[in-house]
Amino acid sequence: MKEIIEKRIPFTKEMKKTHTLLVPTMLSMHFSIIVNILRAYGYKAELLTNSGRNLISAGLKYVHNDTCYPAQLVIGQFLDAINSGKYDVHRIALVIMQTGGGCRASNYIYLLRKALRRAGYGYIPVLSVNLSGIEKNSGFKITIPMWHRMVYAAFYGDLLLTLKNQTLPYEINKGDTDALIDKWISRLAEEMSHKLLRYKKIKKNYAEIVKDFAAIPKNTTPKPKVGIVGEIYVKFSPIGNNNLEDFLLSEGAEPVVPGLVDFCLYTIKNADIDYKLYGRGGYLKVFLHNFAYRFLIKKQNDLINTIKENSDFRPMTSFDEVPDMRKGIINLGVKMGEGWLLTAEMIELIHSGVNNIVCTQPFGCLPNHIVGKGMMKPIREKYPNANIIAIDYDAGASKINQENRLKLMLFNARENMGREIEDVSKPVRNRIK
Repeated sequence: MKEIIEKRIPFTKEMKKTHTLLVPTMLSMHFSIIVNILRAYGYKAELLTNSGRNLISAGLKYVHNDTCYPAQLVIGQFLDAINSGKYDVHRIALVIMQTGGGCRASNYIYLLRKALRRAGYGYIPVLSVNLSGIEKNSGFKITIPMWHRMVYAAFYGDLLLTLKNQTLPYEINKGDTDALIDKWISRLAEEMSHKLLRYKKIKKNYAEIVKDFAAIPKNTTPKPKVGIVGEIYVKFSPIGNNNLEDFLLSEGAEPVVPGLVDFCLYTIKNADIDYKLYGRGGYLKVFLHNFAYRFLIKKQNDLINTIKENSDFRPMTSFDEVPDMRKGIINLGVKMGEGWLLTAEMIELIHSGVNNIVCTQPFGCLPNHIVGKGMMKPIREKYPNANIIAIDYDAGASKINQENRLKLMLFNARENMGREIEDVSKPVRNRIK
């Protein structure tokens, strides 16, 4: 009887016509475009936007409280949506993205199914979106053309994220940046639904987006730049980090967030690292991963060059440079969770002039504490100007305590920025005298 109850519920071809796919929130700009790609290929899909303490309560009710905080939130968001009465619970399916690695990348789907059974919704299908062949469903398949579009959705999302964070803190007319984001997400989502996808058009869109953001009237008064790194969910999701970007903006800072494409490239590069360190994976697999890696690097460099050619915005760093940045601090063999990437991202930020960094630490994420908080001391030894703090996020964490620690970091950031401005101005005063 137990085996029957716990049997995986497949998503059938018939369900494609009747069921709505619910997608959890993490990166709203990226995922809005991706959801529209699913719709273009015949799936009914919706990006969840529910938030608040009720998500945490729902997660804690059906997930063990020792489970990592992001798992509690993702599962809590699904259960809160199911219980909202907004959906026909017999005509929905839940979507989880997996990389096939350790931690949340593989375990969430089983935790979610267990939570659904406990809540009385064991009949709801749970779909795995992955490239590793972990699970398959007859009614759901991501084809090569769909993956192709999703790749560019990630690039578009990273571009919008980069430009938004360099425009929103400085806009003179409040609302200009958000209005432009809405305009472009709507336009890109519509274009992604077309059957023909031309790279020439994509590059043209890149340039138009950059020029549109550059045209927004801005205040030139410098503000402290604060990088955000950490476990991928709490790094990106406002639900996971208590609206960290909004808080930094309200305190007069400029958030700087490394993009999603970097994480994708990190997972691809790890296949080559596995082969070199352990002989694992085989030559063909490594060849295909290296081909994908070089393809994405080329596309990322095209995007970087477009930003440089059409504006004064600070572009993202080419990922090809990132792996070497962690040399002397952490080994490429450290690959669990965000692994060496998290450490490298902190150093990448420092190299780009962002010395103030918030490392978001979710409860229950041991790898993150090692490659994040555990690397802060060696990074400070190598880069004395680094102003890094680790903020813990979990169901019982005090938001006031988190914000007080952020304010202390920002106080130090402003003091350091003041000294830098004073140092730069000294030669000018001497020339005047």
